[in-house]
Amino acid sequence: MATLVKLEKLEDHIAVITLNRPEAANSLSSALLQELNIKIDQVNNDKSIYCTLITGAGEKVFCAGADLKERRDMNDEEVIEAVRQIGQTINHIENMTMPVIAMINGAAYGGGLELALACDFRISANDVKMGLTETSLAIIPGAGGTQRLPRLIGDSQAKRLIFTAQPIDASEALNIGLVEQITDKDALFDISLKLATKITKNGPIALKQAKKAINQGGQTDMIKGLEIEHSCYQKTIQTKDRIEGLAAFKEKRKPNYYGE
Repeated sequence: MATLVKLEKLEDHIAVITLNRPEAANSLSSALLQELNIKIDQVNNDKSIYCTLITGAGEKVFCAGADLKERRDMNDEEVIEAVRQIGQTINHIENMTMPVIAMINGAAYGGGLELALACDFRISANDVKMGLTETSLAIIPGAGGTQRLPRLIGDSQAKRLIFTAQPIDASEALNIGLVEQITDKDALFDISLKLATKITKNGPIALKQAKKAINQGGQTDMIKGLEIEHSCYQKTIQTKDRIEGLAAFKEKRKPNYYGE
């Protein structure tokens, strides 16, 4: 059986997770979701990985969202459970402990864009189209799209994309803040890898705690957020990496961090 999700470890503490159903537009079948959750756990449990890239196989599609062919024969209860499975998997991505970059190499629709929204950054090829098109099928985004998209680009822009169900191109996505960077498709991997490499030069425990502080703090008020920040800061104090960072600064050299 073909591997539906590939996991590759690169140098510099970087992992690449690839959705591998190009013949089905990398759609989120139940089997793919199961494999994806396994790969996420493998990455989370590997202390040598400081940053993860997520992309799709092939050149045309990052992820087309739910596998509608699979869903065609489901009853109402099965559809609800399938949507729940996608949502839980996307939450799993959002809760990955290290920074995660969506490398959007092709079209990202519905659950595919919702998956990208759960990542910390989105870098897109400049010929890509993306959108939450669910209302054209008489449903709504059900895997976090109605919640993550407004938080990222504001209520009005999110409503425009969801209510019209119209995809937008990469240039517009950049203008409204849906993606952080666009580039030629040929340069997409190199640009994404360059960002990941910049990230992995920093303390891995600090990266995890900074992500936790931002994500959890953003869901509460300022006073509670500052308490969360202080708690996360405390987790970095007694680490060997912090001592190494101070020593490297004093000795005017690059630090060697090990996540300890």
